[in-house]
Formats: sequence, C-alpha cells, structure tokens
Amino acid sequence: MTTADGLLIIDKPAGWTSHDVVAKLRRLTGTKRVGHAGTLDPLATGVLVVGVGKATRLLGHLTLAEKEYQATIRLGQATDTCDAEGSIIGGAPAGRVTPAAVRAAAQQLTGEIQQIPPAISAIKVDGTRAHRLARAGGTPALAARPVTVRSFSVLAERRAGDLLDVDVAVTCSSGTYIRALARDLGEALGVGGHVTVLRRTRAGAYGLSLAHGLDQLKPDEVLIPLERAAADAFPSRLLTDAEARWLSHGGRLPGSGAAPGPVAAFGPDGTLIALVEESGNQARPLAVFVP
Repeated sequence: MTTADGLLIIDKPAGWTSHDVVAKLRRLTGTKRVGHAGTLDPLATGVLVVGVGKATRLLGHLTLAEKEYQATIRLGQATDTCDAEGSIIGGAPAGRVTPAAVRAAAQQLTGEIQQIPPAISAIKVDGTRAHRLARAGGTPALAARPVTVRSFSVLAERRAGDLLDVDVAVTCSSGTYIRALARDLGEALGVGGHVTVLRRTRAGAYGLSLAHGLDQLKPDEVLIPLERAAADAFPSRLLTDAEARWLSHGGRLPGSGAAPGPVAAFGPDGTLIALVEESGNQARPLAVFVP
C-alpha cells in the first residue's frame, strides 16, 4: 500500500546523508516520489522535511524558509571540510580567546552578509559539484553569496587546553552554511574553527516537536496531509468553483493583494488546487496539484 501525499518531518540521525533518509522512506512509503527540502550533512542531526507523492512539488518552495540550528564550534583548529569529518589544515592556540571576543566576532557575522560556501559542498562550479572538485585535488573557486544571519548567539564555552568549544544558536536564511560561519568565526579570531556538533531545530514552520525518528517509523500515522502542509507553510486563498477549474488548467487569476511569495489556493471543498504567486494584478500558478 502506498502512503498518501503529504510531508514527513524526520529527525535525521548522525551518520546518515539526506539521500539515505529518502531511500529508506521510499521503501517505507511504497513510492519513488519522495524528496527532501534542505540538505543536512551526514554529521548533522535534526529536522529534515520530506515530501511524499504530490507534496514533493512543495519542496522547492519550502526550501526557502528560515532555519534554526544549535551547534558546537571548536576554536583553535581549522579543517578542510569546516567540520569534524575533515582533516586539520591549520589553527592557532585559542586558550587566550575571551568570551567577549567570541561574542563580538559572532556579532560581525550577523545580519546580511556575504558568505563563501565551504569547498566541500554541493555548490556547482562549471557544472561540477564543488566537493567532487575538492576531493579530486582541485581548488574550487566559490563566489561569495548573500545570506542573512538573523541571530548568532553564544550559549556557552568550554576550554580544553589550547582549544575552546563554543555552543551557539543560529537563525538564518536558506542557503546559509553553519560550517562556513564556524570557519569565518575562527578566522576572525585568528585561531581557526570548525563545527563538531550540528543540529537543525527548525525548518520553516516545522520544529523538533513535530519530528520523528526513523526507528519503527509508521509513515501513515505521522504524515502531514498535503492540504494541511500547504496551509501551515503558506498564506491561503479560497477559490470559487470557476476559479478552481480555471487554475487547475494553468490559467491565471486576478490578484487578491497578497504579499510576495507563494500562496496556497484551495477549492471550495478544501482541495489544494495550486500554489500561486502574484505579480502585478495577476496570480500565476507555480505548481498545480489537480489534473
């Protein structure tokens, strides 16, 4: 039996790739139409939003949502991956780095910033993933990208000789690399830095309280139905029968004055017809969910 259309909020375990999670859920749900929004590194744990069936068409829009993380950054060592899975490539004793200095450096990495992604990342350089170029001995030239770090808070510090472990909480825009924040924090302090622990605690509307482990997971019992998932994630618009029929064929509707971004358009019976976006005085379909 195939699981219905909707979202599964998974608490990804350490050591699993996001693709590993998708592969397991394809077996559990009985469909190949499974995808995820927002990749988590194997080292990372926490909220991974997975779409099943028609809900995979929501994922590209959910990926844009704000995210929250808790992490531990080790100051005093830099690695080639910017996390604990890489090889140490530099660093300097961090024993004299003060909590005030750490907080000041973190503040400088808050707001709208230009961030260079880690060399070991899924960013494409001339059509090839950066991590493949780096692992083949190349030095991928990655351009800085605009990201927004709404908050970068230091929660606690622990010293171990020349190393300083810093627990942080980060709220940021999609596309922000916490590994790059750790690298840049270490560089700003002159000692190097990398992530040793990373946990995503929220992705858009979905926090850890909604997340389920993979052990003994029963997808049908925890699936968020397609209509509810769309209503949770986007503003809603209720259509007339005529509007629903027109939109289901890809037609445009008059604008309703909605704010920029996707709007979930529902038929009179509550069926999700499409995601639409307004431009000028028209609402155009981004994704249609009914034949």
